[in-house]
Amino acid sequence: MGLSWRCIAGFTCFVGCCFPAYSNSIEAVWHSAPSTSLESEKVNNWLYHGLEKTTFVLGKLEQPTVPVYIHAIEYANEPVPWGEISRGNIDSITLHVNTKASLWALKADWTLYHELAHLYHPLFAYRDMWLAEGLATYLQNGVMLKSGIISSQEFVQRISDGLARGERATHLFIGTLSSVSENMWRLKAYQRVYWSGVAFFIEAELKLQEEGVKHSLVGLIARYQACCRKNASAGKKESALHFLRELDKLAGSKVLEPLYHFYGTRSNFPFITKSQVRLASVHYLPLTK
Repeated sequence: MGLSWRCIAGFTCFVGCCFPAYSNSIEAVWHSAPSTSLESEKVNNWLYHGLEKTTFVLGKLEQPTVPVYIHAIEYANEPVPWGEISRGNIDSITLHVNTKASLWALKADWTLYHELAHLYHPLFAYRDMWLAEGLATYLQNGVMLKSGIISSQEFVQRISDGLARGERATHLFIGTLSSVSENMWRLKAYQRVYWSGVAFFIEAELKLQEEGVKHSLVGLIARYQACCRKNASAGKKESALHFLRELDKLAGSKVLEPLYHFYGTRSNFPFITKSQVRLASVHYLPLTK
C-alpha cells in the first residue's frame, strides 16, 4: 500500500522520546507522505483532539492504541468525505481526508467522532447494523455537544432532522428493521437503519432516567469498557444481544434487552418528539462554571 509516513497523536514528546499524554493514543498511518509537514501536524492535531474529546465523554477505550489510515484528498466538498472502521485483533479506522481543509473544519466534522464511537461496541451481525450505526450516530452528536462543537439547539435540530429522514425512508424500505438492516448496503437503506437506531438509544436513555438508574447510557458504556469489552463476542448473531445484556446488568435494570427485541421486529418508524431529544441531551450538556 506504499505506507511511508507515521506520527502518533495522544503522545507528548521530549528530546525524541514519546510518553502517553492520555490513556489511549492514535497512530496516524499515511498511505502517501503528506504534502507538507504542516499538513501532517494539522491532521495529527485533529486526531489528538478527536480522541481527547471522545474519551473525555465516553471514557477510556479498552483498546490502548487506535491505528488510523489516512487517504489524503486535496479537493473535496467535505473535510472528511469518507470514513469506516475495520475489525480485527486491533480495530482500526480508515479516513479519506481533505488535507486542504482547515483544522477548525476538521474538528467540526462528525466523521472521526462517529468512527471512534464504534470502538466502544463489538462487531455486530448485519441484522443488527441498526444498533451499531444508531449508537455511533447518537454518540457522535453527544461528544460534539459535550465538547462545545455544537450547541444544544444544534444537537436537537440535527437529531430531529435525522429522525425525519429516517421516517420518510421507512416508507420506501418496507419490512422489519432487522431484515432491512441485514440488506442495508444492497438496498441503500441507510437513513432508515441509522436513524431507527438513534431513536432506540434516545428511548433507552429516557427509560433509564425514568427507572432512576444511577448511570446514564454513556456511564454504562464507560463501565462496559472496563469490565466486558475485551471478552465480547464479535460478529455473531447474538453479539448485539450480549452487549445490551451486559449494559442492563451494569444498570441493574431490564430496559435495553426488551426494547431491542421490540425494535428489531418493528416495521414502522419510532415516534420521538423534540422534547424527548432535548431530555436525552441533558447528559451531554457542557459543564458550566
